[in-house]
Amino acid sequence: MNLNATFESVRKASRSLAFVTEKTIHDVLLAVADAAEDKASFILAENKKDLALMDVADPKYDRLKLTDERISGIAADMRNVAALPSPLGRTLMETTRPNGIKLKKVSVAFGVIGIIYESRPNVSFDVFSLCLKSGNACLLKGSHDAHQSNVAIVSVIHEVLKKFGIDPAVCTLLPAEREATAELMKARGYVDLIIPRGSANLINFVRENAKIPVIETGAGICHTYFDAEGDVTKGAAIVNNAKTRRVSVCNALDCLLIHEKRLADLPALCEKLAESKVIIYADTKAYTFLLGRYPSELLQKATEESFGTEFLDYKMAIKTVPDLNAALDHIDRFGSKHSESIVSENADSCALFERAIDAACVYTNVSTAFTDGAQFGLGAEIGISTQKLHARGPMALEELTTYKWLIHGNGQIRK
Repeated sequence: MNLNATFESVRKASRSLAFVTEKTIHDVLLAVADAAEDKASFILAENKKDLALMDVADPKYDRLKLTDERISGIAADMRNVAALPSPLGRTLMETTRPNGIKLKKVSVAFGVIGIIYESRPNVSFDVFSLCLKSGNACLLKGSHDAHQSNVAIVSVIHEVLKKFGIDPAVCTLLPAEREATAELMKARGYVDLIIPRGSANLINFVRENAKIPVIETGAGICHTYFDAEGDVTKGAAIVNNAKTRRVSVCNALDCLLIHEKRLADLPALCEKLAESKVIIYADTKAYTFLLGRYPSELLQKATEESFGTEFLDYKMAIKTVPDLNAALDHIDRFGSKHSESIVSENADSCALFERAIDAACVYTNVSTAFTDGAQFGLGAEIGISTQKLHARGPMALEELTTYKWLIHGNGQIRK
């Protein structure tokens, strides 16, 4: 498979975006949002073809599934992105040198961004809206699981782009075959950046094999630490929300850490989880306190594999710790630098947790379910970056830009 001709067309289309006005981009995004809702029945019909090939019990099923409500949410996110100020052309720094040369550092688009993602067709809309608003063309490499859904979504986007006279290649869906992933990862000279969004296996594969820059996003092994001075009412609500709001997303809770002095409160912290039939893998101490107080068919003893696992399902581990430092050590060993939370009324413990935790998002008395571009007021997100170079946390418009230097003078030459 040779996709160089496709990559060249996308590269050419990305250059043409420099001539598209901010107002046109705004109007295109609103038109695509309207079209997504107007053609929801078509998109849902194609999505059902993908769903029919997946086991309902598969954790990816919920990620793959589209509904009228979810399409309305996607459209709302696109309208939010349209309403945000353009991230392009911002002056990041400005100075005049002693020789009279004027320097200005301004934000610019990357150019062509490749996205490799699994199962989630909503990503196609999110990536398009964020890339277009930030002046980038996008190459979409979805999984075979969502191919019919992605084809339908991109066809809707292309229809709108053509009406506005914009080259539809600015949003290009690659073939579903794995060979297309390999081609994308080695497309030096055509693609400026790759962002993998999905499982740890996918992210590791892309990082180890790509020949062009990669920003890691997606894998979330999230913890909540219930401190010796945690509030049970707050803790129970936070744990339940972080675990059960939507289990298939990267900000869902995977492990509850509990101070050994608060084990007596563990049944209260887990009570609501039983309503959602959450399977708990508890260490020896936690198991003892839950035995007879949590449904036996949902309670199991933890193994070493229970920790450091992104469940993406109605499953959760519990680990007992003697103090805050032990909780910090556990998170450092098993976390993925995504989202971590502490439940505590002790200001010193909360401050230490915030300083010591190495993660993109660190919460105090808040559910990790809020790690989301829209919830952060960013309109939408292209993924949650868990690395430290360039971008960290929800990647939205600002994170999809780089910068260049503009230098003005009046005939100066260097001796």
